[in-house]
Amino acid sequence: MNALRFVPLLLLCCATLQAAETRPNFLFIIADDCTFRDLGCYGGQAHTPHIDRLAAEGMLFRRCFQAAPMCSPTRHNIYTGLYPVKSGAYPNHTFVPDDTPSVVQFLKSSGYRVALSGKRHIGPASVFAFEYSGVKNNPDMRAIDRLFGECRQEGTPFCLFACSNEPHSPWNKGDASRYDPGQLELPPYFVDTPETRADLSNYLAEITYFDGQVGQCLELLARHQLSDNTLVIVVSEQGSGMPFAKWTCYDTGLQSACIARWPGRIAAGSVSEALIEYIDFLPTFLAAAGHQPEPSLQGKSLLPVLLGQTNHHKDYVFGEMTTRGIINGSPHFGIRSVRSAEYKYIVNFTPEVEFTNACTQSKLFQSWVRAAAAGNEEAAAKVRRYQHRPAEELYAVNDDVFEWKNLAEDPRYAAVKAQLKEQLAVWMKVQGDRGQATELAAWEHQKRARRPSTKAARKNRQAGGMSN
Repeated sequence: MNALRFVPLLLLCCATLQAAETRPNFLFIIADDCTFRDLGCYGGQAHTPHIDRLAAEGMLFRRCFQAAPMCSPTRHNIYTGLYPVKSGAYPNHTFVPDDTPSVVQFLKSSGYRVALSGKRHIGPASVFAFEYSGVKNNPDMRAIDRLFGECRQEGTPFCLFACSNEPHSPWNKGDASRYDPGQLELPPYFVDTPETRADLSNYLAEITYFDGQVGQCLELLARHQLSDNTLVIVVSEQGSGMPFAKWTCYDTGLQSACIARWPGRIAAGSVSEALIEYIDFLPTFLAAAGHQPEPSLQGKSLLPVLLGQTNHHKDYVFGEMTTRGIINGSPHFGIRSVRSAEYKYIVNFTPEVEFTNACTQSKLFQSWVRAAAAGNEEAAAKVRRYQHRPAEELYAVNDDVFEWKNLAEDPRYAAVKAQLKEQLAVWMKVQGDRGQATELAAWEHQKRARRPSTKAARKNRQAGGMSN
């Protein structure tokens, strides 16, 4: 009789062990300031063999977007599943309220080890209680090796965020000799100066360095025989720190590379045109882990797209940019955007204010300014366009990939603009976004992140900057 009493318990233990073994692991690898279209598999000039191979083995997303073209809001966005203004983490160097649940709490409750190796840029620690590791703001491969080995041996599922600091400036890693400045193809929104070409060469080399980090992570997965049961996602974060990318709501700033591999579940070599956002990653992990849906999250699971059940996810994606609190940032230059599959609408709250950031002080941009002063009309037009924006912008993004022909005042597109404007207004209301009032309150959302005790920090705050 005693033996029979243990049968239900034995069956329960076996079922639990089986569930643990079948729950997928998650490996999320994120770059830092990398324009998506510079990657090899997106048609770019950077040599990225590991990322390209991952795309051949999985799914490449052509329309993945984040909500803010800056590091800190983006990372809070991923880990909380909330848009930046909703979570409060919309300025750079910011934080979320202490009672905000994150991927750590959600997946730990399901038996996962949740780790972050590399760049952090998040707060507070109580919300983001990851198993942390890192080497100079980059993933620690030894720590990752240990994590994979322990999880393999114990049969414990894991969720690891491998967060690179590349290719964030200064571009000083990788082999730039692969990229001859004189032979590089410049995007049409660049001004052709020696400084532009030199920076582009070094930047592309650092993308290749990041690709090497991706390769190391994938090799460790394979070494521990974890590849088959691991959903791997690689993203590029916001665009580079060069003009018309990071700190802007153009696609070059907000659009991201996104490649997902999950052997036996995601079809190899597949491509998705679905509109997706970074807030969708957390709901995806929870759904794949068998976690109950979390109504508080603003994204929705990508599983139907990943599994090839649909090529549609949502009709609109949204963006916001706050310059208050960034290095050399304008005192306030708020930007909001909404994008459909065909059009992008952007509103600039204070078009009378000059748009400035760390990029406008760079050697690259200053070379454009000097070229303009020397009579280069193209340089003058691009400098002016970057720093002086109209109140409204509208672009047909499929025909005008680099968003150069503003249709906002074209009466033929009045209905399109009105529809997108309404969608943006509804979204902002849901977020509690009061527009310019929200921009002016940005510093209040950075108080815990600031260290005003030093003279340099106080001076930086007075200048309207924190970090890029």
